[in-house]
Amino acid sequence: MLLVGLCLLHGCGGPLGPFPGGMLEGTPAPVDPTWSRIGDARNCEIETNPAEPYSVTVACTVIDGQLYVNAGGTAKPWAKNIIADPNVRVRVDGEIYALRGTRVEDPAEIARFARAWTSQSFFRRDPTAYDEVWVFRLVPRTATGAT
Repeated sequence: MLLVGLCLLHGCGGPLGPFPGGMLEGTPAPVDPTWSRIGDARNCEIETNPAEPYSVTVACTVIDGQLYVNAGGTAKPWAKNIIADPNVRVRVDGEIYALRGTRVEDPAEIARFARAWTSQSFFRRDPTAYDEVWVFRLVPRTATGAT
C-alpha cells in the first residue's frame, strides 16, 4: 500500500492502473505508420497537457493504420486537455510517440470507428449512441513523429 501511495505522489512515470499519473517516461521513437505494435486494439498510455503533464491508460484502436482513442460520451479531463492543447504523447511498450490529437466530428468517420470499436469487445458501447462523441484521431507531430 505504501508503494502505491508513493507512486501516486511521485507519478511513477505515468498512470498506475486506473489512477492518472504525470509525465510518461520512456524512449522517444518514430511513429510506425501502421501501428503494428498495437494491432487492432490494446491499452496504451496517453499524456496530455504538456505544461502540467497528465497521463492515463486508454484503449487505443487502429483502423487502416490510423490511431484513435475514445473518451466515451463525456469530456474526461484528458479529452478536455487535448481540446486545449492537441500535443500529446503516447507510450506503447516503453516507447514514446509525439502526436497531435484531433477530435473526430465527421459522422462517417465516427461510424467507421464505432464499427471497429464495438467489434473489439462485447463491453464497448457504441459511441454513436452518446449525445456527444469524444473520439480523437492521433497523428504524428512531425514527419518522423519523434520530438
